[in-house]
Amino acid sequence: MNTSFYRYLFIITFFTFAITVATAQSRKKQKDIDKVIGYAKNYIGTPYNYGGSSKNGIDCSGLIYNCYTAIGVSLPRTAKDQSKIGNSKNWDSIRPGDIVYFKFKQKGEKWYHTGLITIVEKDKIRFIHASTSRGVVEENLLIDYYSENVKKFRRVI
Repeated sequence: MNTSFYRYLFIITFFTFAITVATAQSRKKQKDIDKVIGYAKNYIGTPYNYGGSSKNGIDCSGLIYNCYTAIGVSLPRTAKDQSKIGNSKNWDSIRPGDIVYFKFKQKGEKWYHTGLITIVEKDKIRFIHASTSRGVVEENLLIDYYSENVKKFRRVI
C-alpha cells in the first residue's frame, strides 16, 4: 500500500481518538457540574453561620468550598480569595456550575459574597447561596439587588 493511504489512516485514527477523548472529558465535566449542584442543593435550608462549614451552619464561601471539595477541586476558604481562581466569564458565557461573586457596600464597608450558578436559560438564571438572613437558598440572579452587584463570574470546572 502507498504512504498516502497510511497517512489517511493515521489522520482518521488520530481524529477519532481526539473526538473520543474530548467527549469523555465533556461527560466528566458534566458529571462534576451535576455533583457540585446536587451537593449545594443538599444544603438548602441550612442556617447561615459566619465562618461555618457544616449542616449546622454555613456561610457563602463555606458552601462553595464544600461543594467543590466534594469533587476534588481545591479552593481557598474565603469568597475574596476564591474569586481569583478559575477562568473569568461574562454574563453571555456563564453556565451551571460557574461561581458568581458579588461586591456589596454597607455602611462604608465592602464585603464579598458568592454563590453557585444552577440554571442558565434565556430569561432565567438561578443560583444557590448562603443568605445571611435566610440561610442556604436558591434564587433568581436577575433580581436587581443581585444583578446590579455582580462583580464577576469564574469557572473552575
